Amino acid sequence: MTSTTRSPRSPLGVILAGAASGAAGTTVLNAVTYGDMAVRGRAPSTVPERTATALAERLGRPVSGRGAERAHHTTALGALSGYAAGVGVGKLVGLGRAAGLRMPAGLGGVVTGALAMAATDLPAHALGVSDLRTWSTQDWVSDALPHLAYGVVTHATLCALDPAPEPARAPIVDLPSLNRPAAERRAPSRASAGLVLRSALLGVAAGGRSTLGLAGPALLSAGHRALPGGGPVAALSGFALGGELIADKLPAMPSRLSASGLPPRLVTGAVGAAALARREHSRALLPALAGLAGAVAGSYAGAAWRAWAGERVPDVDAAVVEDVAAAVLTLVAALPHRRG
Repeated sequence: MTSTTRSPRSPLGVILAGAASGAAGTTVLNAVTYGDMAVRGRAPSTVPERTATALAERLGRPVSGRGAERAHHTTALGALSGYAAGVGVGKLVGLGRAAGLRMPAGLGGVVTGALAMAATDLPAHALGVSDLRTWSTQDWVSDALPHLAYGVVTHATLCALDPAPEPARAPIVDLPSLNRPAAERRAPSRASAGLVLRSALLGVAAGGRSTLGLAGPALLSAGHRALPGGGPVAALSGFALGGELIADKLPAMPSRLSASGLPPRLVTGAVGAAALARREHSRALLPALAGLAGAVAGSYAGAAWRAWAGERVPDVDAAVVEDVAAAVLTLVAALPHRRG
């Protein structure tokens, strides 16, 4: 006879887990989108900006300024509206999970991606910015693939932050429980100084390349539990990383310290550090804070390096040096370490 045990989660904990998951998914969505732009050479979509502008006018608060100033306002509003939608859907899925709606990995990723797609496309249609009835098959595919990546990563991150309850068995006949590794049968331990340091290094790497915060634990944790989802999540993380490595070399890329550049680095630095802690069955608070602080330091240090090196060597060369440095930091931080 089995029963289910689960530690209670506070409403604030559920909301924060959902928000972090949605922000991680939004980071991957942006990376996939920029990768598509880099491969096909297409212009960035102006739908988010026009939707945010139309909504502001509908609410009686039109965007101020003229010319370039107004364009800067609308660009920022478009980027912030994307993050608001991504984080909002993450919160919604988190609340559903807390209420008992626990979907398998494949179904959960598709449903979450569909919700995010509806959260961005339906307002644009309702405000007259875009007519969904006139979309071509290519338009639907181009919109669906980044949102599917968002859904898979958001659902996987939420599962990592709020794992499913495990069955409690009678101790006399609980042979499967006895066969589990000891790390999975005991309570999470206090984070070691080494784990906190490696979390900070992973954050610095995420400050350089935002997708490394998730791709590092996903790709370098074979045989260990870091991010759930296995091969699909690792494949998506690798694809997003490849897209960012290409997009980072484009002149039109926004600054990493902008409203669209800094938040994903902070989120992936913290979430990736929490994944390292989960892999080592340690408490995640200190590693997550270290990852967040490392992401701040890495973002500003990377921006300073590119500004300094850009005056002396071609920007592509400076970017490649930063690629190598971020990759080395990720290897040091995320490769499984033996415990003493």
